[in-house]
Amino acid sequence: MAEHLLQEPSGLMSSTLLGRDTTGSLTAQQEFDGFAGDWRQRLQIIVATMREMSTQRDPQAMVRAYAKRMRRLLPFDRSLSLSRRGLEHPEYRITRNSAWKEEINPWKSPERLPLLKGGLLSELIYADEPRVIDNLSISDDDPAAEYLEGMQSLAAIPLYDEGAALNMVLLMRSSADAFSLEHFPELVWMSNLFGRATSNLVTAERLEAAYELVDREMKAVADIQFSLLPATLPEIPGMSLAVDYRTSRRAGGDYYDFFPLPSGRWGILIADVSGHGTPAAVMMAITHSIAHLYPGEATSPSTLLAFINEQLASRYTGLNGTFVTAFYGIFDPATRKIVYSSAGHNPPRLRRCACGTVFSLDGAGQLPLGVQPGTRYEECTETLWAGDRILFYTDGVTEAQSKNGEMFGTARMDGVLTDCSADANQLLARILRRLEEFTDGQPPADDRTLLVADVR
Repeated sequence: MAEHLLQEPSGLMSSTLLGRDTTGSLTAQQEFDGFAGDWRQRLQIIVATMREMSTQRDPQAMVRAYAKRMRRLLPFDRSLSLSRRGLEHPEYRITRNSAWKEEINPWKSPERLPLLKGGLLSELIYADEPRVIDNLSISDDDPAAEYLEGMQSLAAIPLYDEGAALNMVLLMRSSADAFSLEHFPELVWMSNLFGRATSNLVTAERLEAAYELVDREMKAVADIQFSLLPATLPEIPGMSLAVDYRTSRRAGGDYYDFFPLPSGRWGILIADVSGHGTPAAVMMAITHSIAHLYPGEATSPSTLLAFINEQLASRYTGLNGTFVTAFYGIFDPATRKIVYSSAGHNPPRLRRCACGTVFSLDGAGQLPLGVQPGTRYEECTETLWAGDRILFYTDGVTEAQSKNGEMFGTARMDGVLTDCSADANQLLARILRRLEEFTDGQPPADDRTLLVADVR
């Protein structure tokens, strides 16, 4: 069996070339059609091939198109593709066979591919080297005898991945001495470039499928999260409300809620879980559950926050470093007073429309929830006047950035709050429009919640 192996050349270049074994015959040598022509013709063929390959998105279709072009460029009587990916020596699989009538997708149906062990093809693929065999003879007991029957010339082209020939293409002719070595290096080079392109397509296809799966799961998480928010805003006597809730991803960690309390009072809660995405959404759901499991009525802001903090710190956040900022206030329509506590949350902005001043409800600030068990939270009371408005928000609003990296801040919100003629919905729309202009329409980098409360 005459064959050609890699040899080290003499001279200054330390590369490897394909040389012809002394046992090989040159008399019947045939050059690969296409590679033997003028360089302009060869270049035109290669460019056309690469151009077509670049339009492919399905790896199976890409292999089919490439094989069609190669058959025109380098005529052969039979071709095989081998793979040893995930197998141990001397095992390998036949992944493609030009003689098969049914096309099998090796990436989606590997279990349907023939699994062979040992023999010539095992020797070729595990050798990790290109080889040309001029006078092929195969024993009847070779595991691949049926695939090589009638063939006398064979060109083995390894396709390298992570430095090893995990795949290999075999081109065969029924005549002896059918393959030239003159342009064989070009064929090995081009085939490996094609192999990498195919591998990239397979990876892209799998990534897309994985992304679609994750996106479906994220959408389900987002649907669950949104179901935990109030379906409608409550009708609170003496107060009108407007809210906008946006997550930076499918799901997020912002949370707002309302609690009907005895004597016509209402609890107003706004919270923000550290981080983004699914982890923050899960912690948001936990915070929601804890708040609604509070024994009795949540008539004391400091007590409710202390309860949530104790549950989070002792059960959920102690080891992962997550925390939750929160502001809880109780509004009494009869007295127009709001009693509140804060756990490290951005203090709401209060606009006195009677005197035109804007200030923060920052009189009671303590550590965020989930940081330290046993934290006690203070309470403060503010009397509201008719025409006053409170703006509750999360830091995704004030920390939104312009293209120049400037933060939105509170001053721009305060500028919109000065218009006492606008109702809650109009005011909210103006703040959102101002925010959109400031960020140049960029999607939010953090979750954003805005809640406007007008005192009537």
